[in-house]
Amino acid sequence: MHSSELAEEEERQKKRAPWGVIALVLLTGLALIRNGSGEFDVGPPQPATAAAADTRTQDDGTFRKATPDPLPYSEVDRVRIPGIQVDAPAMPVGLDTEGWVDAPPPEDPNLAGWFTGAVSPGEKGTAVVVGHVDNRLGPAVFYGLGALKKGNRVEIQRKDGKTAVFEIYGIEVFEKSNFPGDRVYGSKGSPELRVITCGGGFSKQQGYDGNVVVFARLTEVR
Repeated sequence: MHSSELAEEEERQKKRAPWGVIALVLLTGLALIRNGSGEFDVGPPQPATAAAADTRTQDDGTFRKATPDPLPYSEVDRVRIPGIQVDAPAMPVGLDTEGWVDAPPPEDPNLAGWFTGAVSPGEKGTAVVVGHVDNRLGPAVFYGLGALKKGNRVEIQRKDGKTAVFEIYGIEVFEKSNFPGDRVYGSKGSPELRVITCGGGFSKQQGYDGNVVVFARLTEVR
């Protein structure tokens, strides 16, 4: 890297938030009240028990697929999840003045947020993409997240022209009161992605009591 690139990378590292802060913020910042009309009272799909993430690593020889080399930093353009027909523009989201993660505007149901306090998708480490499960009018961009299966793909179109393709190896829902921040956000030593929305039980007073988390690893660069 040139000295200017090193300086930019150091600045990005300084801006990245502690994992514990991110966990708390995402748990409290994305819950929305579902449409009370009754049309969506069944709620969004929830992950099957069989979809729980395998905690083994590629280093133990279990996973034989070759992992592409990590990509450099790049902002995110679009998020595509073919398995649930998601094709959404992405906007950067950071921390607001009170230290919370800013979710995408709820008025736009087809908008994802890439959290700039973590690595960019394709870089070494764990990138984070968030989005609403619904808004007051009905389902939003990640409403179907809990219906995904292992082996489905998440495609992140980056602004450098590359597309980072991640293969899902787990989908789980975690309660707010027992959210495993280190497990969800901690680096696995290779490029990984977490896609997060609200899930679990719901009440009009408190909103959703958990988060659906998709675990995925980089398997292809196009």
